[in-house]
Amino acid sequence: MPESFDREKIIECMFDPTTASILAELEDGEKECSFLAQQSSVSESMVLQKLSYLIEHGFISKKYNDTHCLLAANSEKLASIIENDTFDATISGLEKMDSYLN
Repeated sequence: MPESFDREKIIECMFDPTTASILAELEDGEKECSFLAQQSSVSESMVLQKLSYLIEHGFISKKYNDTHCLLAANSEKLASIIENDTFDATISGLEKMDSYLN
């Protein structure tokens, strides 16, 4: 059975400035939530809130090691969203990212 998620919402999450910086940190591998919060200048609960939809649908994995929350990106799954997206949606996503940067 194919996964059901809102492709547009995934792209919106990925291009959110805070989420984008967190995803960039996760490119190198699994990180503690506290580290990601510090790097993003937000609280740990905000990190989890920003990533909640991505976690819910398996784009980000969340596990606990003792008392620490660890997050890891499923790079292949994240890349597939962009690769399999239609050209118009990709342009729209890039325009959104550009508007955040400007």
